[in-house]
Amino acid sequence: MSDLTTAKDAPGAAEAGSVESRLEGHRVELTGYCYRMLGSAFEAEDAVQDTMVRAWRNFEKFEGRSSLRSWLYRIATNVCLDMLTAGNKRARPVDLSGPTPLARAALNPLPENTWLEPMPDGRILPSPTDPAEAAVARESVRLAFVAALQHLPPKQRVVLILREVLAWKAAEVAELLDTSVASVNSALQRARATLTEAGERGPGPDTTDPLDEEQRKLLERYVAAFEGYDMKALTALLHEDAVMTMPPFDLWLRGHDDITGFMLSVGAACAGSRLVATAANGTPAFAHYKPDPDGPGFVPWAVQVIDIEDGAISGMHCFLDTPRWFPLFGLPDRLDADGK
Repeated sequence: MSDLTTAKDAPGAAEAGSVESRLEGHRVELTGYCYRMLGSAFEAEDAVQDTMVRAWRNFEKFEGRSSLRSWLYRIATNVCLDMLTAGNKRARPVDLSGPTPLARAALNPLPENTWLEPMPDGRILPSPTDPAEAAVARESVRLAFVAALQHLPPKQRVVLILREVLAWKAAEVAELLDTSVASVNSALQRARATLTEAGERGPGPDTTDPLDEEQRKLLERYVAAFEGYDMKALTALLHEDAVMTMPPFDLWLRGHDDITGFMLSVGAACAGSRLVATAANGTPAFAHYKPDPDGPGFVPWAVQVIDIEDGAISGMHCFLDTPRWFPLFGLPDRLDADGK
C-alpha cells in the first residue's frame, strides 16, 4: 500500500485496495496537469500526492454527483492554486535575458526555484489511443509551451489547460471553478492572447511524431557528432538560430558558432562523453555522461532535452543538477568504461 494508508479517516480495509486502485489510475494524467500548472517536476508530484491524500480522506463523502476524474481535478486545481499563491514563476534562461556572446560567457547559478524543470514522459503522458490526442498531450508538455503557461495568471492557466489541452467543455470548467461559462470563455480568450504575444502557438493536433524516420536519423547523427566531439558534424545538424541552455546557470548561447565554441573551451571536459536515449517533455532527450576524471567509466553530467525544427536541432537544453534529475528519470549513476 502507498503513502495513502497513512491518511486519517481513510476508507475501511475491505475497500482500501479498490479505492487506491481507482485513485492511482488517474495519477499520470494528474501529474501532467500539475506539471503544466507549476512548471516543476517535484512540485507536481507533491501536488498529486497531496491530491491523492485529500481524496482518500474524503472518499466516503464523494457522492458521485460528478465523475471521480472531475472530482480529482477539482482537488488538484485547488492544491495547485494554493501552491501558486507565493507568486513564483518558473522560467527558462531564454526567458530571463538575451543570449550571452561566447567572449562573455560566465557560469552564474541561480536558485533552483527559478527554473522550469524537465519531466520524464512516462510520468506525465498517458497512452491515449487517439493519435491526435497523443499529439496534443505531447505538444502541451514541451518546455516552450510550459514556459509560456507560466506567464498566465493561475486561473487563466487552469482554463487554458482544461479547455485547450484536455478538451473539457466550458460548462465543465465553470463548474470546477465555481464560476460562469462567460467568465471561462473570457479567461480563455485572454490566455490565448497572452500566448500569442509570447509567440507560442499552443498545442495542436497537427503535430507529427517527433520520432519519425527523418528525425531518428537526425538524432543518430547528433549522438555520433556529440560523442565524437566533431564540431564540424555538429554544426551541420544545428539550426542557424539554435540555442543551448544550462540550468541552473543563467547563461544561454545562440548560433552554432557560439555553441561549438563554448563546447571547445569552457565545456571541453565533455569531450569523449556518452549519450543514453531517454524521453522528456514530449521530445527526444538524452542522459549525458562525461568521462570520470578519477578513473575509467563515465559519470552523470546532464539531462539534455532536444528541440527539433525544420529538420535541424534547434535547442539543446542541458539540465545539470544530476542528483535531482537522474533518479527522477531512473538513470544509472555511472556507466562503465564500455559506456554500459
